[in-house]
Amino acid sequence: MSDRLLERIPFNRAFIAGKELFYISQAVLRGQLAGDGRFTELCSRWMEDRFGARRVMLTHSCTGALEMAAILCGIEPGDEVIMPSYTFVTTANAFVLRGARIRFVDIRPDTLNLDEERIEEAVNERTRVIVPVHYAGVGCEMSRIMEIARARGLRVVEDAAQGVNATYKDQYLGTIGDLGCYSFHETKNFISGEGGALVVNDPELIERAEVIREKGTNRAAFRKGAVDKYTWVDLGSSYLPGELVAAFLYAQLEESEVITHKRRSIWARYEEALRPLHEAGLLRIPECPAHCHHNAHMFYVLLPTAADRDRLIEQLAEAKVQGIFHYVPLHDAPYARKLGWDDVKLPNTEDLAARIVRLPCYFDLSEGDQDRVIREVREFVGAA
Repeated sequence: MSDRLLERIPFNRAFIAGKELFYISQAVLRGQLAGDGRFTELCSRWMEDRFGARRVMLTHSCTGALEMAAILCGIEPGDEVIMPSYTFVTTANAFVLRGARIRFVDIRPDTLNLDEERIEEAVNERTRVIVPVHYAGVGCEMSRIMEIARARGLRVVEDAAQGVNATYKDQYLGTIGDLGCYSFHETKNFISGEGGALVVNDPELIERAEVIREKGTNRAAFRKGAVDKYTWVDLGSSYLPGELVAAFLYAQLEESEVITHKRRSIWARYEEALRPLHEAGLLRIPECPAHCHHNAHMFYVLLPTAADRDRLIEQLAEAKVQGIFHYVPLHDAPYARKLGWDDVKLPNTEDLAARIVRLPCYFDLSEGDQDRVIREVREFVGAA
């Protein structure tokens, strides 16, 4: 077939799995489009029951959940927060907005997750929080991280934006630390366009989380009949999603088994096709420890050099396939340099970030399109 007749394969494509449009119409007919309606409640209860979470509060984004977490942790100017540099900017921004200094720690070369054995050397008397980021839906070494945090009196906030429905030692990501943050952005496994959730695992934080989420008012208590009026009682902002977002998300959660099965099938086809290239040393494919159960959020390859990475992305683009890389490490970003936070040695972060290519992986990816992606990768390394 002529290349001109081939349809472009995007990195990601939004999808409908079930009753999304029907539930949106039901939300409209119920007459409440603002937050905390019936579908918001259904989403929260679903996640609490499925993941064994103590309390789940839907938010307008994972960014909002992280910002709530920073407030709940009591971050003040001068406090320090430990996290990987290899993460999306909102992981850092949420704490920087409260005045924190970010202490970047290197990542493991196998999972690309925060290196738990490098955390203690970054801890000092100003450290308040550790933020493990579960990259590609593979759990960080939470047992060790929690051990360090409890010994030092630190809070743990899991950035589980990519980790919804994945587990570490049979515990769902986001339910292990004091707080967990989920994303339902359209690039994630379960989507609502934008959207997120805060998982509150420390019962002492639940009441204040409700206040922060409701613009700093005790409106949640008013809705429960605990007070006769609501008013401004604390810091907060508008972190609620609208009901249309929640309605779309609930339909996705209902189809979670179907969505997860399809994504894992796609991941497994990539793994089977590209493992021979991995074993031949031509590229590297993702690794997942035996005690972790990933959610097939992402499939990536690591090329031998940064130049190889750029050439593969260019070849894919010429074949109408969108392969992308991320992240620009935060410690090397302009704003970090402006703050003087770039004076840190993170060799794994810098090396791996320069060599990664993320391949298309989404619910509607057909086997034929996936075969096109695989063929281009194999041709690139000379294994066709």
